[in-house]
Amino acid sequence: MAKQTRFANLRLVSGRLKRMLGMGNEPAHEETAMPRLLVVDDEESICFSMSEYFSLHGYRVDTAREMDEAEKLLESTEYKVIILDLRLGTNENTDGLSILKMAHDRDPETRIVVLTAYGSTEMEDEAKRSGAAAFLRKPKPLSQVAQVVQGLIESPLKQSAKSA
Repeated sequence: MAKQTRFANLRLVSGRLKRMLGMGNEPAHEETAMPRLLVVDDEESICFSMSEYFSLHGYRVDTAREMDEAEKLLESTEYKVIILDLRLGTNENTDGLSILKMAHDRDPETRIVVLTAYGSTEMEDEAKRSGAAAFLRKPKPLSQVAQVVQGLIESPLKQSAKSA
């Protein structure tokens, strides 16, 4: 419970900080120029840190910690990049693969980065067959994830098969 309260407070403070820095009230024409990014991970600390990092680097970021939440966001929003974990929750299910397939089917041009601690060679192959443009293993510094994301955005669609 204390952990959730801490992150809720951080999220509240970070929202205030964005407003104080003038980052929360951009005009609509500037908003459309900012790439949309979705982070799907069951760990709130990862969602929070990625949201803060990518927001400060010019992205509009949404986060989802559960499969249902991710599906709703994917139905209502177009994303340039999705960063997702393969396992959501403590079970052995690879819900991330379902989200990956759904996102790729909805928009094949969306770049999908799998960031997981549960990455076998077989899982990486399955993810790439399902539409993943990159497969990264946790832990990975945010700066390296950002380099992959930026590289995917800047590169032609066919050159998007990376592994690290």
